[in-house]
Amino acid sequence: MAVCFKGCYIVKPAEATWNGPLPLSELDQIGTVTHVPTIYFHRPALNWLSPPDTIANTLKGSLSKALVPFYPLAGRLRSIGGGRLELDCNAEGILFFEAEYEAELDNIDHFSKSPEYHCLFPCVDYSAPIHELPIMLVQLTWFKCGGIALSLTISHAIVDGPSTLHFASEWARLARGEPLETAPFLDRKVLRAGDPWPQTAPDLDNSEFNPLPVLLGQSDSVEEGKKEKTVVMLKLSKTQVGNLKNMANDGKISDSGHAYTRYETVAGHIWRCACKARGLKDEQPTAIAIWVDLRNRMNPPLPQGYLGNAIIDVIARNHVGELMNKPLGYASRRIRQAIDKVTDTYVKSTIEFLRNQSDLTRFQATEGLYLEAQM
Repeated sequence: MAVCFKGCYIVKPAEATWNGPLPLSELDQIGTVTHVPTIYFHRPALNWLSPPDTIANTLKGSLSKALVPFYPLAGRLRSIGGGRLELDCNAEGILFFEAEYEAELDNIDHFSKSPEYHCLFPCVDYSAPIHELPIMLVQLTWFKCGGIALSLTISHAIVDGPSTLHFASEWARLARGEPLETAPFLDRKVLRAGDPWPQTAPDLDNSEFNPLPVLLGQSDSVEEGKKEKTVVMLKLSKTQVGNLKNMANDGKISDSGHAYTRYETVAGHIWRCACKARGLKDEQPTAIAIWVDLRNRMNPPLPQGYLGNAIIDVIARNHVGELMNKPLGYASRRIRQAIDKVTDTYVKSTIEFLRNQSDLTRFQATEGLYLEAQM
């Protein structure tokens, strides 16, 4: 069964929006700066809008309205040299695809493992220069059963996960005929975006920007990294997560006085499982990268609705033997200790470190993105 594409449209803001260059913060320009997908599945409902094109028209119309307050998503990125990017708010719009898939939504476990699953996401042509690529692409796919998949592929240089969820939530409100709940906050100068701090933040070790230890336990980690990867869905029931939390906490309260969270528990469990599956030796160093939302960790907190990247990665490190021979709670504690490092001072020091770099390329995962400087 193949995904059949029915149409492609350009959706622009419903009203005139501000035009001009918008500087990005340093945190926008590190890590993944390509597009990241999100997908939502909806089963057919008794009150489903009909005829079918009514749903597509409602989504396109409400998306056009959403792009008025969220106008940066309708712009284009451009390279300004040294691995640095700038957003051109030019209202060129986003791409909206419509497709059909001769599969039943109930068979999601089956088709999620098939090559066709990737066709549920709009494809980005990275052979084109970055200033020609849409910031955002959307795909509406109809299933044989009448259900739909709605996927969003958005440049990570413009938004992080919380900002993407904020946009999707507000778009949904507009599609229902409701007003915005929280308007996006667009001024990225709150994360400096090139303006100096009133005073220099103290230096930290910035170990997150040092090379990670060889994780695969092989002498030639480059060749290991080139091997084909397989993406799988790990399903954990509420009972299983509860059991893991009980194991991690073991009836005790952590050093911080709070029980380990679901995230700290599951991340610790997966970290240990990965070490075991790879057959790593006890003396092998191992690390796990954790992305931390800093919105409420700044002083003062970032404004509500901040649109941009307000996450920072930290690294929890250990040796395999110690990680595997101690209880699950030890792995959870190492993860919490890494997360707790993210304070206002730590964030400012990290941004200071990045601002002082002449070239940000080595801190980016571009995955084939064509960065041609547009001066």
